[in-house]
Amino acid sequence: MALALNIGKCTLLGNYRENNEDAIEVKQFPDLTLCIVADGMGGQAAGEIASKRAIEVVPRELRRNLTTAANSEDATTVIRKAVVQANEEILTMGSLDRELKNMGTTIVMALWRKGNEIYISNLGDSRAYRIRGGEIEQLTVDHSLAQALVENKTISAAEAKEHRFRNVLWKYLGSKEVGDGPDVKILPVEVGDKFVLCTDGMSGPVADPDILNFVQEHPDVQQCAEGLGELALTNGSRDNVSVIVIEVAEAR
Repeated sequence: MALALNIGKCTLLGNYRENNEDAIEVKQFPDLTLCIVADGMGGQAAGEIASKRAIEVVPRELRRNLTTAANSEDATTVIRKAVVQANEEILTMGSLDRELKNMGTTIVMALWRKGNEIYISNLGDSRAYRIRGGEIEQLTVDHSLAQALVENKTISAAEAKEHRFRNVLWKYLGSKEVGDGPDVKILPVEVGDKFVLCTDGMSGPVADPDILNFVQEHPDVQQCAEGLGELALTNGSRDNVSVIVIEVAEAR
């Protein structure tokens, strides 16, 4: 069965920020579809510059180096190299301009190549979820100090949600911890699957069960993305809010 993607997207300034440091991108080429959400950091306009750089460089590198003939292993390597290239360019910009020093951005992305697999990858605390069969699953791991404490069994996952280090990141674009690139998950997809990519401006104020319920109650992906953004603001988000909702459908 041939598959297709329906995609909705939304990015909101929010009620407390003077500028939107988030950036989102949906690129649909004949041979692939790429969705990216990035959450910039660094103060003033630096975070905005970093996130926009991320959504420019990664699609450019993927389009340049990812061929339709590439197998899953080769595609994973290309994805990781694209993120490393974005990291190097952001680090270089920061080293050349004092006002951009220490800028950075999270990134979460989904890449689909007209088959039955989707590639998911992230750096930082922007997340990807999958909704399937009435259940929600977080596909990514936050690169925060609180999550590192969970993995070391110092605190519980429940404690991490309120921990003072929950928003302190140790790995993101613009950091030296990126190394050879992020982990990449390859997941089989089926008709009816929905994926949610979002910044912590949404995932923080909106609990996973509420994301699940909202997605199930709003089948139109664009209305769903916009509604999730508004729900985050209603729930008191003090950050910019960005969401992409992806539905796997049967091609017409």
